[in-house]
Amino acid sequence: MKEFDIAIVGAGHGGAQAAILLRQLGFDGSIALIGDEPDPPYERPPLSKDYLAGEKEFERILIRPASFWEERQIALLPGIRIARVDPAARILTAEDGTGFGYGKLIWATGGAPRLLSCQGGDLGGVHVVRRRAEVDAIRSELDDVRRVAVIGGGYIGLEAAAILNGLGKEVVIIEALDRVLARVAGPPISEFYQGEHKAHGVAIRLNETVDHIIGRDGRAAGVHLATGESIAADMVIVGIGIVPAVQPLLDAGAAGGNGVEVDNLCRTSLPDIYAIGDCAAHENRFAGGARIRLESVQNAHDQAATAVKAILGQPEPYAAVPWFWSNQYDLKLQTVGLSIGYDRTILRGDPDERSFSLVYLREGRVIALDCVNAVKDYVQGRKLVADAIAPDLEKLADKATPLKTLDV
Repeated sequence: MKEFDIAIVGAGHGGAQAAILLRQLGFDGSIALIGDEPDPPYERPPLSKDYLAGEKEFERILIRPASFWEERQIALLPGIRIARVDPAARILTAEDGTGFGYGKLIWATGGAPRLLSCQGGDLGGVHVVRRRAEVDAIRSELDDVRRVAVIGGGYIGLEAAAILNGLGKEVVIIEALDRVLARVAGPPISEFYQGEHKAHGVAIRLNETVDHIIGRDGRAAGVHLATGESIAADMVIVGIGIVPAVQPLLDAGAAGGNGVEVDNLCRTSLPDIYAIGDCAAHENRFAGGARIRLESVQNAHDQAATAVKAILGQPEPYAAVPWFWSNQYDLKLQTVGLSIGYDRTILRGDPDERSFSLVYLREGRVIALDCVNAVKDYVQGRKLVADAIAPDLEKLADKATPLKTLDV
């Protein structure tokens, strides 16, 4: 059985960043980076954007060149799924029975795409967008696809819809709620993006749920809605969220449920086991102290730094300002902060000009901004969020007033 001073399970953004930082900060012990995909660590955001569009080859989305890991003496162990964790013996067991010993463990597994539970969800032509292999499968079928149904109006669904529309496909978005991005953005942002997609020829069906996927010869041929209506489709893209991949830790006794619970140093309730990224449920001050999971590259990177520094005896509690981005068509949406629990919004600029910001406030203080083609607002608004500034609302609404002048 191979043994490592530090084992990192999950070779995505968080796991890769943890391994990189360990070496950068002078750790000279043995490191294993264990991933369940066959590829070296790569960036996931391009999967629903540039990579899906065929504008970036895989080598261009690698987090580091393949040679990097060997040069840093980081044991890259691909294609291995860890099934069991024994925290007492400090042993990881893979699905094939292979065991790995560890001194300290960083769990960075992210999550698996939530799949359709209805009839036909496993037909050919039904895809998710989470891994390279899944996007490669989509790309391999596109020449024979004219109509695509996208189930889910979140970021992944909208980004995929924009790319597929640009590739000349007829796209329909099916969303169960009354607006797209309903879980993450205010109505003005939803309305703007609905308008943009419709202007590009994408159909949007709101307040619609899927009864089953229509099949023909083993492949998807359409979507049958709960209303009884059928929508023809040669391909179905499912973007309805993820399920955090934490079952082995929960089975081992870790506290958690929707993710594994961690403290402000990313420590789980199990000895010398840390969790970071999409799978880590942490108390976040930008969410009013609520315990949440943040599904973002920023969070994965920042929590990787928190866990690594704690392991190295240089503890710095996690307190990073959340940020996100989404590219659709020629629009760049940049978000800073979390709009959870907002009680007022202020619109800066005119959505018709395709450059504006929506500012979220709670009890008069700025808690988040959604900035559409408004980079200055995004950059300057970060400090308003970080310091929970209570600005003059009239000046806040004036797009000509730089946000940096409101930091008082």
